[in-house]
Amino acid sequence: MDRSSTPNVALVMGAGDSLGAALARKFAREGMQVCVARRNAEQLDPLVQQIRALGGTVHAFACDARKEEQVVSLFERIEKDIGSVGIAVFNIGANIQFNIRETTAQKYYKVWEMACFAGFLTGREAARHMAPRGQGTIFFTGATASIRGAEGYAAFAGAKHGLRSLAQSMAREFGKQGLHIVHPVIDGPIDTPFVRERFPDLVAQRPADGLLAPEDIADTYWFLHTQKRSAWTFELDIRPWLEPISNF
Repeated sequence: MDRSSTPNVALVMGAGDSLGAALARKFAREGMQVCVARRNAEQLDPLVQQIRALGGTVHAFACDARKEEQVVSLFERIEKDIGSVGIAVFNIGANIQFNIRETTAQKYYKVWEMACFAGFLTGREAARHMAPRGQGTIFFTGATASIRGAEGYAAFAGAKHGLRSLAQSMAREFGKQGLHIVHPVIDGPIDTPFVRERFPDLVAQRPADGLLAPEDIADTYWFLHTQKRSAWTFELDIRPWLEPISNF
């Protein structure tokens, strides 16, 4: 199929209802062909309708990012049928709280599998297709837990630490091959129905812009993608203006 010299497909792995959806909408507004993936493709229908209503191009896929064969097949289908992937975002979260004594081996493994191992599979396949072209951006969405562990979040922090190390290793391996590897640290609560329902007191204490707005985070991702390679950013913290710096 005919393709332009600049890869024009953006894949969001873990296109949930918050940040993942905002990223997909942002990439579509910037003229990219957007591919969105999550385990249940039917849950992508509202997002697909939003993007198409705005005049964007979007394709939805069911994919369990923990399954190697599904991730490999997803990238192959996109590259064959849609176009060259220029942006790949790993955005799957597993922010689950467990006391250590209540954390079973199964729970710990599942969190690691979702938040770290799936990132390896996504990053590897993205690099396999991007590296020969010598261009592309791979995002691994990080969190406060990527930098420090908190009480009750040992499984999540372990997985996010592992994802950060993966991103660091890939940046060193593929940066010199023309790939921009980015690990944005989302250091603060994102304005989602889940956060508003689970932390009503926190929300009540903050002004309207006191929570991270998904659309504003998406703007930052786009800025990172469009950076010139003489001044690439690997990692930066994204937090609302009143969130304390917690990584030190």
